[in-house]
Amino acid sequence: MTTGRIALVTGANQGLGRALVEGLAARMGPRDRILLTGRDPERVRAAAASVARGDATVEGRVLDVRDVSVVAGLAAELGGIDIVVSNATARMRPEDDPADVVDDVVNTNDVATATVLREFGPRLRPGGRLIVVASALGTLDKLDERVRPRFAAAADAGLDAVEELVEQWRLAVHAGRAETEGFGRWLNIPSKVAQVAAVRAVARGRRTADLASNRLVAALCPGLIDTAASRPWFADMSQAQTPAEAARWPVELVLGDTADPAFHGELVQFGRVVPWTTGIPVPHRAVA
Repeated sequence: MTTGRIALVTGANQGLGRALVEGLAARMGPRDRILLTGRDPERVRAAAASVARGDATVEGRVLDVRDVSVVAGLAAELGGIDIVVSNATARMRPEDDPADVVDDVVNTNDVATATVLREFGPRLRPGGRLIVVASALGTLDKLDERVRPRFAAAADAGLDAVEELVEQWRLAVHAGRAETEGFGRWLNIPSKVAQVAAVRAVARGRRTADLASNRLVAALCPGLIDTAASRPWFADMSQAQTPAEAARWPVELVLGDTADPAFHGELVQFGRVVPWTTGIPVPHRAVA
């Protein structure tokens, strides 16, 4: 390439996000630029200063993914982009009241996902990769049977429909109706299903053009990672990965010369598509 590539990783102060930046920096070249982003200016500065880097330029940038206008502004500033990893996520604890934290979960996980897809998707250069970090919890089988058809229909209808359903879920949580309506109490499941639904909704309309230009839009499940955010939820962390281990195959995915067409619009884990309707067993039981 005669010009350098631009990569953006959100939620990159720590954990998987930081490990992804380090993995990209080790593999990308001196003309390439990696934006390590997060909400807290001091943590962004510290992470960017200390990240192990190769030849690529690592630049810390403050980015609150919950702010639609800020995300849109960064996308407009960058113009074309080659790699986007939407990794920012809201942290929850088992003792949290869902009504107290649902706004942060929805805004960080779901509104931000939709905004990244809308703003950066059209700016993805040929050969580009736009990846949303989701979860193996993001498949229809993890939902109550009462709401599975609603999420499936929204994914088929488009991004606006996914966002509308997310808002209905948010309102149901605030009104105390979420469990009786089938959304359940654990916010992570509807949130992650909505992320995958958003990817599917956007990818469907651009599949032909993307495949012709070697672009990939997909969701990703990195597997269980031993972090402070994960530990409160899982009884057994003995098989959990370190962030560096979890970052290896996603880095290979986004830097690969050719995107597998089977991955387009799908949830991918360890190089395999996770079926949208049936999912896969989650190997670690969440703490009740």
